[in-house]
This record gives sequence, structure tokens and C-alpha cells, in this order.
Amino acid sequence: MAKQIAVIGAGLMGSGIAQVAAQAGYEVVLRDVTDAALARGLDGIRTSYARFTAKGRLSAEDAEAALARITTTTDLDAVGTADLVVEAVFEQLEVKQELFRALDRIARPGAVLASNTSAIPITRIAAATGRPESVVGTHFFSPVPMMQLCELVRGYKTSDETLAAAREFAEGVGKTCVVVNRDVAGFVTTRLISALVVEAVKLYESGVATAEDIDTACRLGFGHAMGPLQTADLTGVDILLHATGNIYSETQDEKFAPPEIMARMVTAGDLGRKSGRGFYGYQD
Repeated sequence: MAKQIAVIGAGLMGSGIAQVAAQAGYEVVLRDVTDAALARGLDGIRTSYARFTAKGRLSAEDAEAALARITTTTDLDAVGTADLVVEAVFEQLEVKQELFRALDRIARPGAVLASNTSAIPITRIAAATGRPESVVGTHFFSPVPMMQLCELVRGYKTSDETLAAAREFAEGVGKTCVVVNRDVAGFVTTRLISALVVEAVKLYESGVATAEDIDTACRLGFGHAMGPLQTADLTGVDILLHATGNIYSETQDEKFAPPEIMARMVTAGDLGRKSGRGFYGYQD
């Protein structure tokens, strides 16, 4: 079992992974490029622990102990002693490859190098390293402390040992795992939700139905807990725009081509819940 993990990227996903890991007893190094980003990430973790404490799901003592297990840094070399490194940076292949080239030099021998990508093939990320057998996808879902699923993704050369270590970690922080044995673009979950979201957005964009009615149709007609446009707002319209774009670029399948309105929304800053407006409006 990994004793120390490192999380690279203190945004919503990275801080969420750090939060559940620390709560599960892991020593966590949280790295980002600026102190301001790290401060925002820690504030988010502190706020989330406070909510759990207020609801009686976590004691104040356990919350403080978990926070004490998180160390922040802007120094990438500080992740070099970790047993498992989880990358949660911008969803762009070149950005991830540059980071994994650095991790190949920095990470200790035998360390598991995991990517939280939701759509980019792991084999492409692993190709930037000299140890592709140690690279695996650990696709957590947002918000990480609440969502129970982790999608484990094999690259072409991911070893059984690496996959087993990733599963042990994900299950150790309370997640249920599904395994993707061939890392097609979008894997299983992002591929399915992207196709549904793209079609839902097209129906909305063309005026066929309102966002509310499209989501109600999916909830009541198909038993979905949340409609596709609500899901887009929760995940982040920008995140899904990048995900669908990556899948479309890889497959050239028109059902994954992002509708124009998604790009316009992102340009305008209507990113969903995190910005206060997406397909719906939100108030704090």
C-alpha cells in the first residue's frame, strides 16, 4: 500500500483527490505552480471538511488530522519520494506529456504515475516516459469527495502490478472501480456522457426543448439521477468541451463534435456551477 502520494494540480479535481487521500490516512504532497493556487486548493479542502463536520460525517479532530497530513509545495522535485503520483493538470495532451517527461526523471523507481485525464488515451501520455508500464489512468469524478466511482484505465503497456496499485489506492479512499482494458479516447464514462451531452446541447441549441425539459426527460424517462445539462454544469462546461473535443479529434466521429454554443459559453465565462451560470443560473 502506498504510504505517501503526490497530487499535481490544486484545482477542483486535484484538491479533491488530496482531500480524500488525506482523510483516508495517506501523507499527501499537493503541488501546483503558484502559492495562490495552493492556497485556493487548501481553502477548498478546509471548507469541504467543515461541511462534513457540520453534518456529523467527520469529527473536528479527524478533519484537523487530515489537514495536517497535506503538505503544499511549488517545487516539482518534492514529489520524487511519493509511492504514487496523481496528475490532475489541464486537459491537454502536450501539457500532460511535458509533465510526465519531468516525472520520469523525478519519481523514484517503482512509483506509480497516474493521470486523472477523462478523455486522453493513457498510451499517449505514457509514451512521454521511459517507463510506460508504470503509467495508469485514475479517472476520479467531480466533486471527488462525493462521487463514488473511479475509472481505472490501462495504457498499452500498463503492468498488472501498476493497475493493482492504482486499484488499491482508489479503493483505499473509498471508491468503487471499473477497469477500462483498452484506452480508447474517452474511455467508457466520458465517451457515454459526452455523446449524451452533445445531443442534449444540440436539442437545446436548436430550440427543440428547454434545458429543464431535456433534463427532466432523462431523469424521469431513463431513471438518471441528474440530467445531461445539469451534469455539464456540475462537471464544468469547459471540462466537457475539452473532453468532447479530444474524443472528436481522436475519432472524427460527428456524434462527439462539440456544439458551437459550448465554445461560446466557455468564451463568455458561463462554465456551470463554478462560475454561477451555465445552462442554468446558480446563486450561493
